[in-house]
Amino acid sequence: MPVRTSEAVWEGDLKEGHGTMSLGGGAYRGPYSFASRFENGTGTNPEELIAAAHAGCYSMALSHGLATAGHPPKRVHTTAKVHLEKTEGGFSIPRIDLVTEAEVPGIDQAKFQEQAETAKKNCPISKLLAAAQISLTATLVNK
Repeated sequence: MPVRTSEAVWEGDLKEGHGTMSLGGGAYRGPYSFASRFENGTGTNPEELIAAAHAGCYSMALSHGLATAGHPPKRVHTTAKVHLEKTEGGFSIPRIDLVTEAEVPGIDQAKFQEQAETAKKNCPISKLLAAAQISLTATLVNK
């Protein structure tokens, strides 16, 4: 299996400094700063990148589980909300909320929820982030 690499460069102190994060595959390179992480400044932050990784991994895991169970989805859309909080011991990520909607022909609600929970448990990024409480809201939408 390939090893994935990304990198970050930070210049200066925490509040006045700035940095750049780059994905190894070249799909993204952009700025981050104190303001983009702890306020509402322009740029990205590590938590957004974690959220993107978690949403992507979960969507793939759910799609695979559904297809393996005989119900290949037409579409899976997942949003991950990573909560960065300041505590007495410093900053931490105590919670991640996954919200997914999937269009899956021919599956009932119970089987869909079972696959959604299994994907949450088995997605490699969920396993990595297991120190945080991971909630899941999964909605089956068939048109």
